[in-house]
This record gives sequence, structure tokens and C-alpha cells, in this order.
Amino acid sequence: MPHLNGTTPNISSIDSADYDPVDHLNAIFSHPSALSSIAKTSRALNQYQDELDDEIAELVRQQSISDAESVKSISIAKNDLAELFPKVEDVRARAMQTEETITDMTADIKRLDNTKRNLTLSMTALKRLQMLTTAYEQLRGQSTSRQYKECAQLLQAVIQLMAHFKSYRSIDQIATLSRNVSDLQRELLEQVCEDFEVTFAKSEVSQRRGMLAEACLVMDALGDNARSRLITWYCNTQLREYRQVFRGNEEAGSLDNISRRYAWFKRMLKTYDDEHAVMFPASWRMNEMLANAFCEGTREDFKGILSRSVRRADGQSLDVELLLSCLQETLDFEHGLERRFSNASRASIDTLSSDSERAPVFSQAISEAFEPYLSVWVEAQDKELSTMIPRYRQQPPKPPDEEFSPQMVVPSSIELFNFYRRTLAQCAKLSTGPRLVELSKVFANYLDQYAQQVLLFYVSERPSGQTPSKIPQLEDTILVLNTADYCFNTCTQLEEKIKGRIDEGFKASIDLQSQADAFMGIASATVRALIRRVEVDVEPTWREMRNTGWGKIESVGDQSSWAVEMVKVIKRKAGEILGVLHKQQYARAFCDNLVDSIANNFLVNIFQCRPISEVGAEQMLLDSYALKKGCEQLLTINAPPNTASPAGYIKRVNQAISRIDPVLKTLQVRPSPPEALVQAYLIHIADKSDTNFRKILDLKGLRKQDQSHLTELFQAHRASPRNEKLPQSSALLAPLAAPGGAGSAGAGPTIASSIGGLPGAAVTLGTSNLPARFDPSIFGNAIMNAARDGVDRFGTPNLGGSTPAASTPSGAMSPPVQQSQQQPRASFEVPPSVATGAGNLNENLRNIGKFFKRDIGGFGRFGSGSKPAEEGT
Repeated sequence: MPHLNGTTPNISSIDSADYDPVDHLNAIFSHPSALSSIAKTSRALNQYQDELDDEIAELVRQQSISDAESVKSISIAKNDLAELFPKVEDVRARAMQTEETITDMTADIKRLDNTKRNLTLSMTALKRLQMLTTAYEQLRGQSTSRQYKECAQLLQAVIQLMAHFKSYRSIDQIATLSRNVSDLQRELLEQVCEDFEVTFAKSEVSQRRGMLAEACLVMDALGDNARSRLITWYCNTQLREYRQVFRGNEEAGSLDNISRRYAWFKRMLKTYDDEHAVMFPASWRMNEMLANAFCEGTREDFKGILSRSVRRADGQSLDVELLLSCLQETLDFEHGLERRFSNASRASIDTLSSDSERAPVFSQAISEAFEPYLSVWVEAQDKELSTMIPRYRQQPPKPPDEEFSPQMVVPSSIELFNFYRRTLAQCAKLSTGPRLVELSKVFANYLDQYAQQVLLFYVSERPSGQTPSKIPQLEDTILVLNTADYCFNTCTQLEEKIKGRIDEGFKASIDLQSQADAFMGIASATVRALIRRVEVDVEPTWREMRNTGWGKIESVGDQSSWAVEMVKVIKRKAGEILGVLHKQQYARAFCDNLVDSIANNFLVNIFQCRPISEVGAEQMLLDSYALKKGCEQLLTINAPPNTASPAGYIKRVNQAISRIDPVLKTLQVRPSPPEALVQAYLIHIADKSDTNFRKILDLKGLRKQDQSHLTELFQAHRASPRNEKLPQSSALLAPLAAPGGAGSAGAGPTIASSIGGLPGAAVTLGTSNLPARFDPSIFGNAIMNAARDGVDRFGTPNLGGSTPAASTPSGAMSPPVQQSQQQPRASFEVPPSVATGAGNLNENLRNIGKFFKRDIGGFGRFGSGSKPAEEGT
């Protein structure tokens, strides 16, 4: 479109379907001054309209011409089709006429072809009929003269020829001939069987061996049924004497004479090889058929004998030694048969398969009868193990004539696993099915008993007469730790060996992991016992800390004497213990949990030192730093000088000791102004608990009337929006019972679980009757209660809340009991039978072991390292 009013309109907008002429005009005449160009715009629009009319007229003209040409083309195509159809019909008529002509010309040729084919079939049938008749007559004559070699050839020909006349049996002559051939086959079968029976009855095998060999060719020609009949007769005939001797005579057929059965059959096989083998074709495998028949009969005999032996009227049980002896002889016999008949003649015709891929034929052919009675043997192993466990318990952990070594294990553990190895090897030869599963359960049962009645007994208190309980020696504790580690590894190996020998369908039934976890529970208990040794030696230094007047300290000096002495004692005792821990993962576990124990005890003893002044809290903070530096050196205490401790261990020490800092930093703040103390509590302790806040006030020695204002101020500050996300109670102070009374005479707090997330042993302290010396009677109880009452970590009893500890008559601390009801045990006795209590104990040991594995799993592959010189399996 031409320019309008000096502007160029949007042509595409004019062509669009939603074009609005009003908008377009408003765009052209957007200003009053543009009205002067109305005439010019009108002329431009008229011109553009004329151009559009001319363009439309041209398009209409072209379309009219195109339509005319299309009509003309269609008319020409119709005329061409009208001419083509008559031509096609003409071609079709000529093709049909040609086909009729060719059929008339070849009709005679087809008749001649059919005649020729029928004539050929008739001549072939007559020729075969003639051959069949001739062969039948010859076969009848030669069968009478027992010329079996020729009979076999003729019989094959007669059977093949007769197969061609199956469709002609409607003809009387053919039907008669077919009946005659069948009668002759039956006569030959009976004749050959009669010849074999007469020959063997008269013992003329050597004289008529050739004739019988040719007779076997006839049986081959007669088919599978005839051959099977002769094989069955031969096997029954050869085994008739065996059945008469060993079934008719109770003494000869007993298990005591099982070797005579196998000796008799070996003689029979030798007779077959020397005299009868040449009679039978190799493809019959007559000797193997004879062996199969012998095995089947013998297996049924053994089933009856064993069944009668179990149901004996005199009440005597089956002799296990005799049973095993018979079974071993049977297995040897089966192996001999398998080796004899697995030769090249029995290989598969498939060239891709080999003898090694062939399934065993004689495996369990006879020994299957013993399978249901192997439980008697398993019970015998059970009885023998039941006598071994009490004997092991009476033995000392270390033979008196041997020197202690950090790598030593309790000798009875090696003896036990050697017994397991021999028994497993023997059972795998006898059975790889249900009986091996039963044996694995016996193994698991006595592994549990060994852990409970032997290893746990070694590290428990053992009173003797009127003397008090005696703490196990350090060497005994290390021996039990090494043995638990050895048993843990060997349990895993034993499970793998059993799974490698048992049948595929029973592998899922084999599981010794719970027993391995129980041994790891023993290991955790021994580590806790080692930590307890250090705790006993550092108790005097804790007493010195509690006796210090922390509220009267005027200035912060160097490290306190109790902290210096504690570091010395810890290093000396830890160095002694670490010197006999030869595995790094146990050394690390010991150090980690010793640090946890020190941190827990430090926090507990802080609550025994009230009142604590601000200067006293600062001095305690300095002492905690000294303890931390001392603990950082524990892991490398026996290493060469300047050996750095692992970074992970340093981090663990820092995390453990630094959890005490919030309490001490809060105690450093003066109660005046009160807002400062409240803010310090909310920053360091960071909870909303009134009870915990009062614990801090009690530690500072504030009077009850002074605490009211501080408590109200604390409640006001904790309600502020910035403190709304604080927890209700801090895990650091919640387990601690508030000290009671004045000074240090109040009842001590009880840590019932991990302090502030620190895992460790339960610690119970009393201030009014703190022990002047360690009472050994509590040591065994602590370990046993840890295993019995459920353990959080390393034998820590799962105790309730803040239950106070009961004290012993001697004034010593007794272990806290669950729900304040369970009384401390004076000693630990595990009955020989696995009772309900022992089951719960073993379950707790397994849970401890699982946690212990997770706890030290990051220190290297668990169970790796040196093993005893003699492995158990």
C-alpha cells in the first residue's frame, strides 16, 4: 500500500483477519493537522483498491483456464480405459482356450505316468514280499538250529521289511504273514531266555559262551523290551545267592558284616569280567546294571536293618561308632563304583559335554539309607561337646608352664575350633543336607555356651571359700580379649566353610553371625574391665578434688595437684595396659572410652564440689585443659618420642573434654548483676529447664532465698523470642540429680546414661560415704550387671533416671540397679544348660558386640591382624 500522510502503514496488519480500519485511520490522522491530507489518503486507498481488483481478476482467469484443462485430461483418460477393457477380456479368453488345449494334449501323458508309478510300487511291493517270505522261511529254519548270529541279521531284515506292509494288513495273506512273524519273534525270545537259563543252571557258561553272545544279538534285534527282560533275569540270577545269604541270615545281614556284602559283590564283578563280560554287548553296560541292582537291594536291606536297630526291644540305642564305620565303608564302596564306571565308554555322545559334567550315578546309591539316622551321630557330637565346656571352664586361662604373650589366646578356644574342623570335615563326607544343618546348630549352641560359661567366667569375680571375690588379673583379661577376637574371626570363617560344603538349598539356614556378635560382646566387656582398672587407681585423685575448697580459692595458679597426679596415674596405668594390647583397634577403643570415662567422672565430681566460686571454676577449667593434654598422649604413650597422635583421636579427646566447658564457663559468671548469670546460662547451657538452672545456682552456693529472684529473671528471659528455639532440657545436665544438703555432704548425682552425648560407663558417687579404698567385690558385679541389664556402650547398664546407688555394707559403692529393684549379684554362675537367664545374657552380649563393632569399625578392618599359630578351622 502506498505511503499515507508521510507514514508507512503495517501491510501485514491490513491482511490479517482481525484488521480494524478505525485503529488504522486513528493512526493516520493522529493529529488535527493531518486532516489536510484526507484527499490524498482517499486517492491512495482508491488506487490500492484498483490494484487489488486487477490482481483478483487475473487469478480468476488463470483458475478458469486450469479447470478446463483438467476436464479435458479426465475425458481423454476415460476414452483410453474404454478401449483397454475389451483388450483385457480378449487376452483372458485366449488364455483359457490355450489351457484347455494343453490339458487335452497332456491327458494321455498323465495317464501313462500314473500307470508307471503304480507299476513300480507294485513291483517293489512284490519284491519286498518275496524277500520277506524268503527271510521268514530262512529265519524259522535257522532259529531251530540256533544259528543266532544269522538269525540276528535276518530278524533285523524281517522287522524292517514287515514295517513296509503295515498299510497292507487288510489283505488276508499279509495279515497272516504278519502274525507268523510276531509268533516267530516270541518263539525266539523264549528260546534265547531258555538257553540262558539252562546254560547257567548247568554251569555250562564257558562251553556255550559264544552261542550266548550271538543270542544277545538276537535280543538286540528284538528291541528294548526283550533286552530289558534278559538284563533283569541276569541281575536277579546273579544276586539270588546274595539275597539268600544276607537276607535270610540275621547275623550275616547285620551292620557288623557290611564289609562281607561289599566283598561278595567285588567277587561277583570279577566273575563277570572274567567269564560273562564277553557275552553281553558293551552298549548294554551289563556290569553297571548289575551294580545298580545290587545297590538298590542293599539300600533297602540297610533301611530295614537301621529301622529295626532303632526300635530294639532291649532299649539299646544305635551304636554310633558302628554306624559311622558302616557309612564310611559304604561311601568308599560307592566311590569305587563311581570311579570304575566313569570311563570313556560312558561319556555323552554330545562332544561338548565331558565326564566331569556327568551327574554321579552311584553317589548316595546305598548311603542314602543312613541319612535319616545321622542325627544319632550329631547327638553324639552334642554329648561330647557338653563334656568339653565344663572341662574348659575348670582350666586356667593360661597354662602354668607358659609365659604370657600379648598375642596369646586361651588354649581351649583353639582346641574347640579344631574339634569343629574335624567334625565338619567328617560330616561333609557323610551328609551335605539336613544333618549338616543340625550340626551347625550344635556348633552355634556351644559357641554361645563357650562365650558365657568360659570366657565371661574368666573375667567375672570368682570367690573361693571365705575369701572375697578376686579381680581377674590383667593377663587373664587380655587373654579373654584376644580369644574373643579370635573366636569372632573364626566364627565367620566357620560359617563360610559350612556354606561352601552344604547343599545349595540349605545355605540360607546357616548363620553364625549372632555367635560372632556374642564374642564381640565379650571383647567389649573386657575393654570395659580394663577401663575400670584405671578408674580404680584414679579414685584417690577424684577424692582429693572433692576435698578441695573450691569456694575459697582466691586466685588461679598453676595446675592443681590432683590434676597433675591424675595425669601421672592415667599415663602409668594406660601405658601398662596398652603395652599388652597388640591390636591397634582395641588400643584405640580403650583410649577413646577411657577419655569418655574421665570426662563423665569429671562432670560428676564437679557436682560434689559445691560451692564453687568464680575463681574456682576458672581453676577447674585450667585443670580440665591439663587433663585434655594428658589424654591426647595416651594412644602414643608407648610409641617412640615425638610420635603424633592420630587427628581423629585428638578430635575425639577435644569433643569429650570440651563438653565440660559450658558448666565451668557458666560458673565463672558472678551472680551480680543477675542478668549476666542468666544470659551466660542461656548461652552456654542453652536450655529452658528451671531444674537445671537451679543446679547451677546450687553449685555456686547461692541461698534458696537468693535463687528466687534469679529464677524469675531466668523465666522472663527464656520467654523472649530469641530463646524460643532452645530445648526444654540440656542433655548435659538432665542426667545429673541436683545435689542436696549443704557443702559436700549431699547425696551425689547419678549419671544414668551418656552425659551430654558422651557414651560411657554409668558412674554413681556418694559423698557422705565415699569409699576410702576400692572394694573388689563390686568389680565382677559391675561387669555381670552390664551384660545382664542391657548395655548402652561397653557394658554400661541401662539404668533408670536418677536412681541413687545402693551402698555396700563396707561403705563401697555398689553398681546402680535397674528401676531400683534389682539387687547386686554376689557372683556369676552360668548353669550347664542354657536357661532363660542365659539366653537373655547371650542376647545382651550380642547387642553389645554389634555396637562395639560399629564403634571401632573406623579404626581399621575389624578382626585383622595376627592370628594364633594354629587355626581352628
